[in-house]
Amino acid sequence: MSIKHGLLALLDQGPRYGYQLRAEFEARTGSTWPLNVGQVYTTLGRLDRDGLVAPDGEDGEGHVFYRITDEGRRELQEWFDAPVARGDRPRDELAIKLAMAVTVPGVDVAAVVQSQRAHTLRALQDYTRLKARAADDDLAWQLVLESLVFQAEAEVRWLDHCESRLARRDMRAPVAAPPAAAPAPTRTPEATDTPAARRPRLRRSPR
Repeated sequence: MSIKHGLLALLDQGPRYGYQLRAEFEARTGSTWPLNVGQVYTTLGRLDRDGLVAPDGEDGEGHVFYRITDEGRRELQEWFDAPVARGDRPRDELAIKLAMAVTVPGVDVAAVVQSQRAHTLRALQDYTRLKARAADDDLAWQLVLESLVFQAEAEVRWLDHCESRLARRDMRAPVAAPPAAAPAPTRTPEATDTPAARRPRLRRSPR
């Protein structure tokens, strides 16, 4: 989520100070991407440095208001016009975890998949309940929830696919052959085992 452009979008509707921006940002996204006020003021400082916002006075309590500049409006419009590149999105920790799990000996990959599926299904149920309670006129919150629902559904389908791939891999795995029987020990011939030794001995008659 671009905090920078989210704040610009809010400032495009009028000057605001940091705490107001944080509260409105979280309200419009349903607190899905919570911000701390430090992030807000750090971002405002960078926007001010880049000429995208400018200070716009203080109130009686010392809150510094910011307004968007013309350059900031151009930046915001470019953001709305351009698609979000997939390479710019955060790394998928789950995909990385499973990629590592299948290559690290001793990891029960099936258990990892099952645990994640149970977690994602619980989240999907929560999103569905929130969507059912969302106000009909709160389109922004409904769109965020629907995005989360679709992502969770896609993740469950992908986990099912991973489980099928694991099952096929295990079926193709070669079965270990039983250990070969040890060869019979070779008997070393002894003196008594020679042909001469096997002939009956003749007794001498007493003289």
